[in-house]
Parts: sequence; C-alpha cells; structure tokens
Amino acid sequence: MRFIEDLGITGHLQISKLYKGKPEEIVFDDHNVIVSGMGVGLSHMFSGSGSDIITDYQLDRFQVGVSGDDSAGSAIYQLSGPLTSVAEYGGVASNLGVVSAFQIRNGALTTAKTSVYGLIPFKNVTRINDTSVRYTLILDEDTANYTNYAARHTGSWAVGDVGARAAASINEIGLFMKNPRNIIGGASLLVAYRKFTGIVKTSDFSLVFRWTLNF
Repeated sequence: MRFIEDLGITGHLQISKLYKGKPEEIVFDDHNVIVSGMGVGLSHMFSGSGSDIITDYQLDRFQVGVSGDDSAGSAIYQLSGPLTSVAEYGGVASNLGVVSAFQIRNGALTTAKTSVYGLIPFKNVTRINDTSVRYTLILDEDTANYTNYAARHTGSWAVGDVGARAAASINEIGLFMKNPRNIIGGASLLVAYRKFTGIVKTSDFSLVFRWTLNF
C-alpha cells in the first residue's frame, strides 16, 4: 500500500435513491477504501509487467454484494458476498450490462469465469478536474430487485414467510480494474471498496452510486 500512499489516491462515495417524480434521496455520503489492488494494477502499468493494452487498466466494472465487511481495510481483495449471477443483477429485464470473467484474488486467478460484474458505460465516467474522476453506477428500477435471497438462506422458511425471503439487502460495493494482466477471458482486480447501510432494492426506485476518485 505504500505505493498508493505515495500517489495520494483517495475516494468518496455517494449513494442516492431515485424515485420517479420525486427529489433524489441521498442515503450514504462518505469516503471509501482504496485497496492494495489499485497499487498492483498501477504497478503493472507503470513497470510494463502487465497488459500492453491501455484499456485493460480502465476502471470499467463493479460488483454489489449482501455481506458487507465493517472491518475491511486496504488488504481486502474481494467482496464478502457479491451477487453471483446475471439473474441476480436482473437478467434480460435489466438495462445494466453484465459480464462473467475471472477475478484476481490475493494475487491468484479464480479457477473459473464465475465472477459477475456490472459494466460502467463510458458516458458515465466524468472528468471533474485535472486530478478527479467520477464514476456513476446505476441500478435502475429493473436491476438487482429481489436478489436470489432464497438461495442464500441457510435455515428453514416459516409458512407464508414472504417478507423474510426479501429481507437481505445490498450493503457493499467494489470498483474493479478491467484486466491488468491481459488474461484471456478477462481477469478483473478490486481497486476500491465500501460497506454501507443495507438497502433492499426494489422496482420502486433506482439506486445511483457516484464514486469519485482523486489521483
């Protein structure tokens, strides 16, 4: 992490609920954790030891999860409970682009392309000034609703316990570098993370994440 500290990279995350016809409701506004993966990815780029394709170093994807870690620090290399399928992100009903790829975790590749990522459109990446970039991530009304909570449930269901089946909430998010090692099939690397107060996502609103990184 000394490399990241020397570069002075910091970040800030704001999360809002957006209901149709209503003012935007800010539900979270705080700093994030720049993790060691940022230093790993940038060192690959600066030293020429990784991909020679500049777009492989773009921060163009993210994951959300349901098991946020309050103690997460710079050494974290994966979400605690990331959504695990295209269906959990909304499937064909969602407007969010989703891909499956490998993931670099603690320096090693996952053995299969089972990590699922939401894609950040280029139009949602905004240069604020010479040193700051904002990434706008949107889970619209049709995205990540009623995530596969039942599959994550380890106990038994009470009769008619419909509410419990929708009780899990989104409470963590990670920003990823695309493919810094230029692995065939893609292998992304976690570079920033934040745990936040849980939000049960429904079709009543869009969830907007504005993630600003200062380089």
